[in-house]
Amino acid sequence: MFITFEGLDFCGKSTQVKILIDYLEKEGNKVTLLREPGGTIISEKIRDIVLDKINLEMCIETELLLFYASRAQLVNEKILPELKKGNIVISDRFFDSSTAYQGYGRGLSINFINELNKFVVGKSIPNITFFLDLSIEEIEKRKALLKKENFDRIERSVIDFWHKVREGYLNIAKNEERFCVIDASKSIEEIHKIILSKIISLRKEAIK
Repeated sequence: MFITFEGLDFCGKSTQVKILIDYLEKEGNKVTLLREPGGTIISEKIRDIVLDKINLEMCIETELLLFYASRAQLVNEKILPELKKGNIVISDRFFDSSTAYQGYGRGLSINFINELNKFVVGKSIPNITFFLDLSIEEIEKRKALLKKENFDRIERSVIDFWHKVREGYLNIAKNEERFCVIDASKSIEEIHKIILSKIISLRKEAIK
């Protein structure tokens, strides 16, 4: 099974990823955790470049292609081999992030991004994608509690960008059956129960 988590920064998805992995491993499952950008030695080096706050001159086309270079390495070096072993693969972000962030957020061609997905991702489509949806107002409240100097290059984007990214995710969700939209303002426990329920249901369907 291939599970991905999506959402705006500070929505709490990384917390849910950790809780889910703890549960699945206690149940005896072999789980491989990945993150985007990153997940391999090459991909992590690309991550350092694309998120470094000193790279303010980076154009949006470069940003997009760097994400896909990282993703291509991740798919071929990690995702496909781990799925072939029969492991559960969980990724903190995947190609939907590029559609939402660089497509809707930055205004780059969605059609071109879809073609990149076909070329780079191929058939490595998640069985289920959890989108933790949180209002921009709540995102801003959470950001205010953190030190701004620790924000990466993308986290420093203006608020209008975040509105576009959120709307992008919601548009993707309308057209993708694998998307499960969860109200991220719920408690950590409530969100985990929803995620677990969806995964259990999906696995039952697979057995049939």
